[in-house]
Amino acid sequence: MSQTRTLRMLSANIQAGSSTRRYSDYVMRSWSHALPLGAKRSSLDAIAQLAGAHDLVGLQEADPGSLRSGFTNQTHYVAERAGFNYWTHQPNRMVARVAGSALGLLSRVEPVSIENHALPGRLGGRGVLVARFGEGDDGLVVAVAHLSLGAGSRLLQLGFIGEVLAPYRHAVLMGDFNCVPDVPEMELLYKRTYLRPPSFCVPTFPSWKPKRAIDHILVSEDLRHENARALPAAFSDHLALALDIHVPDQALRTVG
Repeated sequence: MSQTRTLRMLSANIQAGSSTRRYSDYVMRSWSHALPLGAKRSSLDAIAQLAGAHDLVGLQEADPGSLRSGFTNQTHYVAERAGFNYWTHQPNRMVARVAGSALGLLSRVEPVSIENHALPGRLGGRGVLVARFGEGDDGLVVAVAHLSLGAGSRLLQLGFIGEVLAPYRHAVLMGDFNCVPDVPEMELLYKRTYLRPPSFCVPTFPSWKPKRAIDHILVSEDLRHENARALPAAFSDHLALALDIHVPDQALRTVG
């Protein structure tokens, strides 16, 4: 009988540790997106405490080490504070060393390989980070992405991600999609991969009064999952999204 391992997943847009508690903060606190001021370090500590209760964590809008973060690699900082042995990040955008943005992945399971891909789009500066935790097409693959605001760019990006994840029967795609799961461009992803629409739509934006389900943890049809829930990511404008998945042991086998 096949054995499974339960992995606690978390996806969080951490807004580089900035604080947004109402729409007016986007204007009134715009300085926090360019200067190393505010309680960013304490926000990162709160995010690390949240991350520490999980096994695989995908971060979006983590600063890779620019002025606004005090030149701190925020993915590395959270990984160390939360006690993760494995972490990686993918810087995607840097504005004159003042403000940078990266994807991050923290894991308690050692990955077999890591891939970084740039995503197509009208403006560029987006990517998808792909980690493999088992060998072959049945091995677990976990991808982290932050998609564009425009539907046209998202269509290109989801088509690209669909090609990358198409072979894998045990796949997870998590991140900030900037759209609900039933928009037309998402159908391309479902058509090209084993990923399926989420069983539970959990509103995550805006964090102070969540109305829109735009952060997702999508899993392939062969992975049992449960307990979808939204959790505060310090004072980010997004709530974090958590999900428990049950992975067959053979999907986690690594090179000996």
